[in-house]
Amino acid sequence: MLTIGSLRLDTRVLQAALSGYSDLAMRRVARAHGARFCFHEVVVDRLVLVKGRAQRRILDIPPDDHPTGGQIMGTDPLVFGAAADQMVAAGYDLIDINFGCPVNKVMGRCRGGYHLGQPEVAVAIVREVLSAVGGRVPVTVKMRRGLDDSPEAARQFFQILDSAFAAGIDAVTVHGRTVAQKYVGPSRWDFLARVKQHVGDRVVIGSGDLFGAEDVRRMIEQTGVDGVTLARGCIGNPFLFQQALDCLAGQPPCEPDVLAQRAAIELHWATAREVYGERLGLRRLRSHAIQYARLHLQPIAVRDAFIAMRTADDLAAILEQWYSTESLAVTGA
Repeated sequence: MLTIGSLRLDTRVLQAALSGYSDLAMRRVARAHGARFCFHEVVVDRLVLVKGRAQRRILDIPPDDHPTGGQIMGTDPLVFGAAADQMVAAGYDLIDINFGCPVNKVMGRCRGGYHLGQPEVAVAIVREVLSAVGGRVPVTVKMRRGLDDSPEAARQFFQILDSAFAAGIDAVTVHGRTVAQKYVGPSRWDFLARVKQHVGDRVVIGSGDLFGAEDVRRMIEQTGVDGVTLARGCIGNPFLFQQALDCLAGQPPCEPDVLAQRAAIELHWATAREVYGERLGLRRLRSHAIQYARLHLQPIAVRDAFIAMRTADDLAAILEQWYSTESLAVTGA
């Protein structure tokens, strides 16, 4: 249903690279609920090259975690290329270049969305990554629609876009907000339609304001993008992947009851504990669990319980109180 270079996917709905979130635990849960392609957390290029715990976690891709994309951010084209080479050798199925992150710390270090304001450097990065990868896997670029709403920002966006495709990238993901917007204000889907019309049959993946299955259907229908990436909308809601696929197939999406929610949380916890150990694993789980609580019929009480959670016993108590057969009868979830 979606072809990105040599990679053929039977889906149009991908999990985005989410800094601090899309680790193995999140990806494993997403795959269990309909995600057929997931991105690793965005990684800083130099961390891929420095021996240590961070490098091991980045380069360790288990057999059940494919296909997986690796998204890289950085400043130096040569370091970008070296990192991409290492990630392909480790088994990543696609390399994505981040020209979109709007976070102040990232911008201050001349990474992510900063490159949208310096097309020559951005294109040099693209060419270096393509050279390093050497056609072994597809290479894509993630962009926001510009640094800001100025005509100059739009000109720079299309300069980078056209040059990247001319250099040989296989697809582009476009988020409909500017870097200056960060996450405030609506995502401009009309801009996604403009990009798709501009590039013709080249692959465009849309991003921004996808929080429900119907949003996915509307974006594809209204803009003509070839696929979408789910980002903030799937944090704590892995069920969105299958719901989106059902919606695109003309079927009504199914809402998860508390037992389905519990199974997802338990899988998330089991993987987090396996990867990080109990103490850090619980901390990593908490940020997701707070979002899982939004699906519950008692979201505030459940959220507060997860916030107060400190031990594995606390988690077990929360699951028993709020995600059991008895709670199903009480809440009707």
